[in-house]
Amino acid sequence: MESALEATVNEWHASVNDGDLERSARAVGDPIVVLGPKGAGPITPEQFAEWVERSGIKLVPQSWHPVSERLMVVEEDATWPESRTPTRVATVFRVAGEKVTASLRLPDLKSALELAYICREMAATE
Repeated sequence: MESALEATVNEWHASVNDGDLERSARAVGDPIVVLGPKGAGPITPEQFAEWVERSGIKLVPQSWHPVSERLMVVEEDATWPESRTPTRVATVFRVAGEKVTASLRLPDLKSALELAYICREMAATE
């Protein structure tokens, strides 16, 4: 049986990969915290949908690594319209209330897992 965490992350991937802007906006919290090669910070669901449209990214999950009830790292093959050769990346997802509230993309699984474990420990000591 699929966990709520996994179902939410899978819905995020489906909405992004389908390029469905309304669905992408509904899949994320307000705000969603993002991290990627062009920066980091909180953005609105509408800004997230704009990024989905502008980037044209597709992220095909390859492996799932639950870290806590709210955190999961997913290793993905990423492609963009200008480069169809997949690039392996990993994303730290934080979920709350069936919405992705953080999507932190890193260049590899090791760095994503390290960040996720730090985030988990920070949350546990609040």
